[in-house]
Amino acid sequence: MTMRYKTTRADEAGLRQRMKAIAHERRRFGYRRLHVLLKREGYVINHKRLFRLYREEKLAVRRRGGRKRAIGTRAPMQLPAAPNDRWSLDFVSDQLTDGRRFRILTIVDDCTRECLALVADTSLSGFRVARELERLTIARGKPKTVVSDNGTELTSNAILAWADAARVDWHYIAPGKPTQNAFIESFNGRLRDELLNDIPRRR
Repeated sequence: MTMRYKTTRADEAGLRQRMKAIAHERRRFGYRRLHVLLKREGYVINHKRLFRLYREEKLAVRRRGGRKRAIGTRAPMQLPAAPNDRWSLDFVSDQLTDGRRFRILTIVDDCTRECLALVADTSLSGFRVARELERLTIARGKPKTVVSDNGTELTSNAILAWADAARVDWHYIAPGKPTQNAFIESFNGRLRDELLNDIPRRR
């Protein structure tokens, strides 16, 4: 009697389906970022296997066109009921008197409206943002959710890895919709009016 063994890939159909769903939702994420998100959901898969499935499903990061596309979750957010329920992040840009540009990372607790951090520098990478978040969570505790736009620094592998390790949900607002991050936008407006706009400029 001859017995034949069928080679199967465990849960591959479910994995493919979930990978395609995330790729559709987060169109600017390549297979490495998808790997981080799938791992967070409990899938055990190495980079090489995921890359094979990624190519077989003909998934690829779409080139940017004239119109921005949303990559974050689009579900409506609940109003925060307690401190650390939700933090908001954004950047404010300005210019030094010698003409050099700088940016300020602003972090606000959406429940208490407290400014948790202002980090100013001429360069603020995703790695630097992750480092500042780690420092802040050690001092204050972790948020349940972080809200931000889809900027390069805030969709970087460093941020995804930090959110995964810290088990923090990261919610990306839709491109061109700053009102979806109203708390930090309001704070940034006051920061400009009460501080940055009063700084003497070079004549």
